[in-house]
Amino acid sequence: MDTAAGTGVILVVTGTDTGVGKTVVTAALAVALAAAGRRVAVLKPVQAGTEDDLGDDLGDGLGDGLGDADVVRRLAGVRAAEGIRLPDPMAPVAAAARAGVRLPGLAEHCAHVERLAADHDDVLVEGTGGLLVELDGSGGTVADLAGLTGASTVVVCRSGLGTLNHTALTLEALERRGVAVPGLVVGAWPRSPSEVERDNRARLARLAPLLGAVPAGAGQLPVAEFRRAAPGWFTGLPQAASTSARSSFGGRGP
Repeated sequence: MDTAAGTGVILVVTGTDTGVGKTVVTAALAVALAAAGRRVAVLKPVQAGTEDDLGDDLGDGLGDGLGDADVVRRLAGVRAAEGIRLPDPMAPVAAAARAGVRLPGLAEHCAHVERLAADHDDVLVEGTGGLLVELDGSGGTVADLAGLTGASTVVVCRSGLGTLNHTALTLEALERRGVAVPGLVVGAWPRSPSEVERDNRARLARLAPLLGAVPAGAGQLPVAEFRRAAPGWFTGLPQAASTSARSSFGGRGP
């Protein structure tokens, strides 16, 4: 991880797809960092739709029109902000067009990140969908935001069939942009994993460091239990990443 103009460390949390568990992973990382004595803030640059709109694929039980920042704030008890909220659960550019509103540009998101970094030790920026989702009307993506803020990027991935390819593609895209990758987090690790999932977990760790796995349904836990358990879901926390620590995927097949 690197710092923006302020003093805080910036970490983007992206995913191999939508619905992989980025929000609960972001909350769990926030808890773990706070437990280590860090002052943590979270930013969701673009919120398109709410928990009610998006369903309950991960079984987090969090409805009532909550945005991802609301979920993180409830679970982790840290400062969590949104850049803009759009009513429809669509890609940001399409959702903004449908709502008839202007999306903030990447420069505005960077400024928001820097304001948070000025008085927090860590700023977690939760992406929207996958890495190359456009956040503004000029083609700026989650990956571009990571590059502009000097952030490292944690990749949240699935446990099941297809995850090796999706994760490898995401890592390759980050490496080509020179974005440091401290590691991967499995977003919803099942209570009874299949043989395929166990094998995938081992193979994911060969693509990049596996920082941990958040149990499936973790968002349903009582808040006190979530905060007690979350630090134990990680084998290590993301560390400051130098150029030599950047993703070494190097185009290897999964």
